[in-house]
Amino acid sequence: MDDAIARTTGLDLDRFRLRNFIDSQIGTDELEIIEDPQALIDLARHMDGDHRAVLFRKAGPDAVELVGNVIGGERLGAAFGTSRKELPQEIMRRLGARQEIVEIASDDAPVHRMKYIGDEADLTKLPAHLQHACDGGPYISSSIDYVIDPETGLTNTGCRRLMLRGRRETGIDLVAPSDLREIYLRSAARGEALPIAFTVGAHPIDFVSANMRLPGDELPLLASLRGAPLGVVKCLTNDIRVPADAEMVLEGYLDANGHVEPEGPYGEFFGYYGLMKRNPVFHLTAITSRSDPLFQTTTIGGRYLSATETAQLGRLRTEVAIWRVLQTAVREPVAVHATTASNGCNHVRVALRQRVPGEARNAIAAVFGALANVKHVFVVDDDIDITSDEQIEWALSTRFQADRDLVVQSGFRTLPLDPSLDGRRTGAKAGFDLTLPFGQRDALALTVPEPPRRGTARFQTVREALRSGPMMFGEIMAALGSDDGREIVLDLDDLRREGALTRLDEGEYALVEG
Repeated sequence: MDDAIARTTGLDLDRFRLRNFIDSQIGTDELEIIEDPQALIDLARHMDGDHRAVLFRKAGPDAVELVGNVIGGERLGAAFGTSRKELPQEIMRRLGARQEIVEIASDDAPVHRMKYIGDEADLTKLPAHLQHACDGGPYISSSIDYVIDPETGLTNTGCRRLMLRGRRETGIDLVAPSDLREIYLRSAARGEALPIAFTVGAHPIDFVSANMRLPGDELPLLASLRGAPLGVVKCLTNDIRVPADAEMVLEGYLDANGHVEPEGPYGEFFGYYGLMKRNPVFHLTAITSRSDPLFQTTTIGGRYLSATETAQLGRLRTEVAIWRVLQTAVREPVAVHATTASNGCNHVRVALRQRVPGEARNAIAAVFGALANVKHVFVVDDDIDITSDEQIEWALSTRFQADRDLVVQSGFRTLPLDPSLDGRRTGAKAGFDLTLPFGQRDALALTVPEPPRRGTARFQTVREALRSGPMMFGEIMAALGSDDGREIVLDLDDLRREGALTRLDEGEYALVEG
């Protein structure tokens, strides 16, 4: 950390630096380091299906440092100083605590150490690489966009891909509904270019913030999720403020010509290609960076969705959103899990403790309305581990009847990238109620078998034990401290021959009264 800058700004502008986060993962199972030189065309193949982050020491002909697949597994939990399991609760806690936004001078901003303005700025000097064989060109896939809504003055952020079109032009995908698309369409309707900036190389928390989709100014949202004051710096060629600790910033504008230029195809987060579209064009006006920037790329699409960053980010955003709605929809939600194999969005599992009949259906309805991405909802009792595919399969096979427990509704807003829509603009959702019948969970027929446990002797004989009340065989063994059980079989046989023993409906042994 630059001590002089820290004294001037009161901020540690290295605490949330991407390079420092990657350094913290060295020596763990979360990071693979490739020391040998790698051609840009080989980068994607190295990362495909790899659940680790991958740091390339010498990427491309310029042998630059490049990192990909940063967001995933326990790395996301580590970025927030917690475990992946506890992350949704930690995010909700941080959302309730506001943090200060501190604007600092350009000379104090690490991301302004290197400045390339106008003709000096060249996108083709960056190690953007072809990620999927049929992509429309090399993409900068890790960019986080920052734009000021001219009508409200609020800063909006999101994650956008940039397809290289030349030294100072890229395509940008603005087809799907988003705040940025609406802001751009209003600006274009006025015939105005829209200033925009992109960070390239950011801490995982910044990506989580950009994916949250909460109303309001999103710079304070980022500060809240960081849990610390946010240092921002104004761009050199527009008035947008961006995190001063980023690795790199691309400044420029979206022209007012509208959705006119071809962009794509691109390997999308659904695991298929998004076809070529007409999209706006980003025009570069400046590049600024740290003196030793770490370039970042993001894993998206492919055969192994669960290993991609988009699935990890989608899962976290989905889980946080679902937790928020369940807290008002049902009395006691226990766990939420969005599966990464369904790109972190399409399939959601919910565990709850039902306090009144119908809460499973309430949970399904709440999840249906929470996010457009969610297609299928699975609700189980709290005895099911919703992170276990095996236990979900078991619950589906033994606690579900399709004519009784399947909830299907149609006409929902959805994502056009879903190939199963077959061109439709609305989609269907299905809820699977995998809970046991309310009030019957304690019945033996619905009790999950577990191994017996040894107990401490409380009685000397079987007769004495049964005088205290009916017992299952394992309860008799525990009451006598038996670790064998065969002697109990003989004692029960003696009682039976005396006519002193009976069996109750669920199998308990009991003494005959009188």
